Amino acid sequence: MRIAIIGAGAAGLAAAYDLAGAGQAVTVYEAASRAGGLASGFKEPHWDWSMERFYHHWFQTDKAVLQLIDDIGAKDEVVFPRPYTVIYYEGQFYPFDHMYTNMPAFLVRHFPLVDVIRFGLAGAYLKFSPRWRPLERVTADEWMTRWMGKRVYETLWKPLLIGKFAEYYDQVNMAWMWARIHARTTRLGTFVGGFQAFFDALAEAVRARGASVQFGAAVREIAPRAEGSGVTVHAPGGAIDYDACIVTTSPKLMSRLTPALPASYLGQLGQLKSMGAVVLILALQHQLSEQGYYWHNLPKDAGFPFLAMCEHTNFVSHEHFGGDHLVYCGDYLSPDHEYFKLTQAELLDRFLPALPRFNPKFDRSWIRKTWLFREPYAQPVPPLNHSRSIPDIRTPIAGLYFASMSQVYPWDRGTNYAVEIGRRTARMILQDHA
Repeated sequence: MRIAIIGAGAAGLAAAYDLAGAGQAVTVYEAASRAGGLASGFKEPHWDWSMERFYHHWFQTDKAVLQLIDDIGAKDEVVFPRPYTVIYYEGQFYPFDHMYTNMPAFLVRHFPLVDVIRFGLAGAYLKFSPRWRPLERVTADEWMTRWMGKRVYETLWKPLLIGKFAEYYDQVNMAWMWARIHARTTRLGTFVGGFQAFFDALAEAVRARGASVQFGAAVREIAPRAEGSGVTVHAPGGAIDYDACIVTTSPKLMSRLTPALPASYLGQLGQLKSMGAVVLILALQHQLSEQGYYWHNLPKDAGFPFLAMCEHTNFVSHEHFGGDHLVYCGDYLSPDHEYFKLTQAELLDRFLPALPRFNPKFDRSWIRKTWLFREPYAQPVPPLNHSRSIPDIRTPIAGLYFASMSQVYPWDRGTNYAVEIGRRTARMILQDHA
């Protein structure tokens, strides 16, 4: 079979690896100049490692991506440091990333015993229960208030939901929250050299199996073939017929690329809501969090101008970055938020007044360089009964498949579940054309 894959992110390359390994003729089209999609990185001349444009890491339970890394012979390149995630409470930061150690310790210090017990029981249920479908019938706002208790929910969980989903926070179903607590670990992993090094290695492994991976190759349109199944891909090199095609883009771009899809399927794509992401990265001369904290969860009502401050070099040593101390200031926002319109200098001016709250010694002179990255499609919003409204991977056009992070539900978006849906789609194609 001749198979086209649109997008050289985790899903597209994982599918290409399996399809090419099964003897199919695979061509991957990527509009950007590098592999990786949202997890791609950049590198300064004096750095040994690349840094991701948007903060990424793996969990020890991320079986799909870790298996793929093993498959391409790069298992030894994965490392799992132990960084610390902290929350902001009454003007101070507290480690808060382990359900049975520092989380209950924090609660015992600041909340009544009944709240600690409710937190522990509800947390244990979410961690060990495999039943997520009943949870999608209730919002996280309602479930957490009822079972965790109002004090704990409004102090710890509600600020995270508001920061992540803004005006949609009270529409997000509880299955999404279940997935985060159920599957994640405190140990966070990365690839030696950065995520870009992983995607470069994966792209080379795909090519080694005989596939073509083309960068700077934006597809203009995908149309059903006039006769039989399959599609015609209008690529930079012209119109090319394929027996099958996987699209791994955003739902909005999928709609634009494939206007021939039936109105019912296009309507499903159009109903999917998502948040955008804005990340300002700073290279500093000195460490910002002197306690060595990595991930800072920040409540919006405390006056912080961003959702999270992640000091990347408290996760990966600054020695890999020529001595630079690298900090992410990131936020999830509606694509029409003003942060998508402000210049880099204007956004820096907005963010800088908050940095002394992490370190009173901070001074603007610490900044060596900044980078700004924005993406309108970064976090799908899962409303009640979301499983009923997710578009099928098999589209109504024979031979056309759609595999995006909007379809990995109830799991949260990330490279692990992108790999899983990519490999699953590859199996579908091989079964459908057997």
